[in-house]
Amino acid sequence: MRLLDQLKMYSTVVADTGNLDVIEKFLPRDATTNPSIVLKTVAENPYFLKNILMLYSGWGAEQILDRLVVEMGVEILKIISGRVSTEVDAHLSFNAAATANKARELIDLYRARGISRQSVLIKIAATWEGIQAAKILEKEGIHCNMTLVFSLEQAVACAEAGVTLVSPFVGRVLDWYQLNNPEALVDHFDPGVESVRRIFNYYKKLGYETEIMASSFRNIEEIMALTGCDLLTISPELLEQLAQTEGIVSNKMDSMNEKWERKMVLKESDFRLALNENQMAMEKLSEGIRLFCRDIRQLERLIAERL
Repeated sequence: MRLLDQLKMYSTVVADTGNLDVIEKFLPRDATTNPSIVLKTVAENPYFLKNILMLYSGWGAEQILDRLVVEMGVEILKIISGRVSTEVDAHLSFNAAATANKARELIDLYRARGISRQSVLIKIAATWEGIQAAKILEKEGIHCNMTLVFSLEQAVACAEAGVTLVSPFVGRVLDWYQLNNPEALVDHFDPGVESVRRIFNYYKKLGYETEIMASSFRNIEEIMALTGCDLLTISPELLEQLAQTEGIVSNKMDSMNEKWERKMVLKESDFRLALNENQMAMEKLSEGIRLFCRDIRQLERLIAERL
């Protein structure tokens, strides 16, 4: 039996792409986008952007970009049965009020297209400010997917804020260790996989309802090691590999050994200190925001040129 079919028995599979053909082929329950995915999708399908520009001629680049990401979500929701994640502008990652306002604007755009807020996850970087924005939004019934999670402290703060879902990154953690601390990678140890397992264990032992969506995989071995995690968001290349590979899949998340007896309490100062002390998490969070900002600027330039 193919690995992908078995994997769907244990975890919700999420497509990490905006390519509609890929989504239709593999039929994940959910799908997620980000500025990099939107940029790649527009490059692969220039007619999509052309149609948006025709519909919203006379608008500015920022307003058209908002409509572009929402229209992409609308098209995805025509295929999947679950939710689509749409990201707030990464430039707002350190401004809680502006992040919350932009999230409301995106939800309003979806509502104007006949999409309920239950079908949308607003994707926000897991900075302290982003987490506070998500706390407000969740109370308003706007569900959030906290992205760029690289540490347990980020995940704890997100769960305490009552967010719907967190996205801890696997492959980017491994990338950092390969570059900065390769001696730690002995006996097939994968720090990205272990980071997700630790967050999963903490949430389940202490009764949090926040879902965990492992993401940013570098190979199918990482995916297999996290079988049983709530959700797994997988790139088209790895979805294809899983769909073509025979094997036996088992739940790897049902025997957590780490003991958690009480919840961590994190004030803002505790959160910032813990993040500052975690060189990997600090650097990868900063890099992730920076790369998303770069791709947003590139999208806005592309729109402005076409206008």
